[in-house]
Amino acid sequence: MKHFLYILTLLILASCTSIKRENKHTQSTITPEKLHQDVDFAYQKLQEMHPKLNWYISKKELDFKFDSLKKTINRPRTPVQFYFKLQPVIAKIREGHLALRIPAKKFNRKEIKVLKNKKGLFGRFEYFVEDNHLYIVENKDSVENIKPGTEIISINEIPVSDYLKKYRELISSDGYNTTFQDYYLKDVFFSFYVAEKGIMDSAKVETLFDNERRIVNLKRESKNKEELKKDKAEKKRTEEKKVNDYVASTSSYNRNFKFLDKDSTIAYMKIQSFSRSFSDRFYKESFAKIKNAESSYLIIDIRNNYGGSLYEINNLYSYLAPEPFILIKPSQLTSRITPLKTNYFRKSNPLQYTIKSLLYPGYFFSQAFSVYKGKDGIAYYKMKENKSTKPKKDAFKGKVYVLINGGSFSASSIISSKLKYDKRVTLVGEETGGANDGTVAGFYSYQKLPNSKIDLPIGLLLVQPNIDFTNTQKGVVPDVEIEQSMQDILDKRDIQLDWVKQEIAKEKESRKITD
Repeated sequence: MKHFLYILTLLILASCTSIKRENKHTQSTITPEKLHQDVDFAYQKLQEMHPKLNWYISKKELDFKFDSLKKTINRPRTPVQFYFKLQPVIAKIREGHLALRIPAKKFNRKEIKVLKNKKGLFGRFEYFVEDNHLYIVENKDSVENIKPGTEIISINEIPVSDYLKKYRELISSDGYNTTFQDYYLKDVFFSFYVAEKGIMDSAKVETLFDNERRIVNLKRESKNKEELKKDKAEKKRTEEKKVNDYVASTSSYNRNFKFLDKDSTIAYMKIQSFSRSFSDRFYKESFAKIKNAESSYLIIDIRNNYGGSLYEINNLYSYLAPEPFILIKPSQLTSRITPLKTNYFRKSNPLQYTIKSLLYPGYFFSQAFSVYKGKDGIAYYKMKENKSTKPKKDAFKGKVYVLINGGSFSASSIISSKLKYDKRVTLVGEETGGANDGTVAGFYSYQKLPNSKIDLPIGLLLVQPNIDFTNTQKGVVPDVEIEQSMQDILDKRDIQLDWVKQEIAKEKESRKITD
C-alpha cells in the first residue's frame, strides 16, 4: 500500500507539472519560422493520410492556400492566435470531421472542482444563430429576467457579429452544404469564445428585445446545496438512464421512445446521438413494443444528431429493412499501413501504457488483417457495416418518416442517404449537415503540430453509403422540405413533426372512408 501511495503521489505531481508546462506553452509566442514548419507539417500529414483530400477542392487551389497562409504569418503568435490562422484554411477542405483542436487552458483537479461547484456563465441558455445574429431562445433559470427571443448585441463591448464572422471561418460542413453552420455554431460559439478569452467570472452583455436595448451583467454564481445534491443524483446510473443513454451535463437523454396517440398506432423515436451505449437493448425493447402494439407508423427523429457509431445505425437499419442489406461501401484508406497510425498509446498513463504494450501484438495483427487491396489497387478496411446484414425478426414493416435538419451530421447523414436511396422512408425537414455521398471519418490519427503543439485529428476512412452517388456535393435533401424558424422554437411549435402527424391523420381518415 505504501508503494502504491508513493507511485500515486508521483503521478499526481507529474500531472500537475505537465498542466503548468502546457499552460505556459499556450501563453507563449512562437516564431514565424516555427509556425511555417507547423503549416508544412499539417499539410504533409493531410496528404499522407486523408483518403479524399481533394474531394471538394483541387490540389492546385489547396497548395495555393497553404502557401498564402505562410506569407501572412510574419510575426510571433501564441498557439491560440495561430489556430485562428490555420483552421480557416483547414476548413476550406470542406470536410466536416476535419478540424484542429483549439488550444485551451488546462485545469488541475482543484480548479475543476471549483468550476463544478459553480454555474456556467453562458452555458445556462439555449441559443439560435441566424446570419450574423445570436439569440437566446431558452432561459430555464430566468437569469437576469432575459426573455426568450432576446438578441445578444455585444459581449464586453465587442459586437457579437464580429465573433460570428470570425467563428464561421472555422467551421465547415461536408462539401457545399448550406444548413450545417448555424446549427453547429450555436453549440460551439462560446467554446470558441472561452478558448480565445479564457474562463470569466462575469461579463457585460448588451441585449436587444422588442426594440429595447439593455445592459446585463452576467455573473458566475455558486450552486446551492439543492443544486449540488441534484448534480450528485443525476450521476447515478439507473436502468432507464442506461438504456436511454442519459447525459448528466445536459439533463437529457440521447434516446427516447414513446407512442404519440392513445391507440399506439404512431411510434416516435428521438435519437439525439448514435452513441452506441446500450443501443442494442434500446432498439430491441422499442421495436418489440412497436410489434406488440401493431403500430402502423414510425417517426424517427434525428434532428440535431451529430452522428456517432456506424454499428448503431447499421443495427437501427436492420429493424427497418425488408430484406438483407449492405449499409456502406468498402471503406477506402490511403495505404495498407494507415490503420497502424492511430496513436495506439495516446493519452496513456504508465499503467495503461504497460497493459497496452502487452496487448499490442494482438492489436497489430487485428489491424493488419483488416486491410485488403481491391482489384483497383486501392487499400480498403474490413468492417461489419460493409457486409450483408439480415433484417431483425421484429423489423418494422409499416410506414416510416424520418425528421432531419442541418444538425443531422455524419452517421445521421449516412443512414438518411441510404434510407432515401432505398425508398424505405419519407424524409421531412431540411437538408442534412453531412454529405449525401459520404464523409471521411471512421477512426483517426491524432497528429500534434511540432511547435504549436496543436492537435490535428485526421480521419482515415472514406465512409460512403451503399447507394448510387448524386455527386451534388451537398447534404441529403428531404422529400418534404419544411424549415423551422426561431419563432417556431419560441412558440414551441414543431412544424416538421406536426406536418407528419397531419399526413398520418389524413391517411387514417382516407382509410376510414375507403373501408
